[in-house]
Amino acid sequence: MAPMRLEIITAEREVYAADVDGVVAPGIEGQLGILPHHAPLMTALQPGEVLVRKEGEASYLAVTGGFMEVMGNKVTILAEACEYSQEINEERAQAAMERARERMQNQSSDMELARAAASMRRAQMRLNVVRRRRPRGDMRSTIGDAPPG
Repeated sequence: MAPMRLEIITAEREVYAADVDGVVAPGIEGQLGILPHHAPLMTALQPGEVLVRKEGEASYLAVTGGFMEVMGNKVTILAEACEYSQEINEERAQAAMERARERMQNQSSDMELARAAASMRRAQMRLNVVRRRRPRGDMRSTIGDAPPG
């Protein structure tokens, strides 16, 4: 199958730009699998994991929302924020998860509860992405995917 172009861009940087075999992104209504020659599409993204398949290898990135456009044989993701799994500090993500849990337990308004829940979802998503880079048998390894060059 001929590859398609994937570009992931944030306000700060171009995070990813390469030819890939497939992409799975967190669409607003669920996971979206995109293969080469996909029909044109424009959708909002929710915070979650982006799976990139390239030459039989899988890479994971964390996005905090944004938009995805599929046009021709090109996928463009305009993300609010995006991180490779090896850019995520697992201890900091775990600490953020604990702070969000505490805030949810001590919330005094619906607005505070919603913010704490959103923080918890972001922290959990980052933990999921960072933990995917571990070999199956080693739960403490930090071997990560290398950013494309």
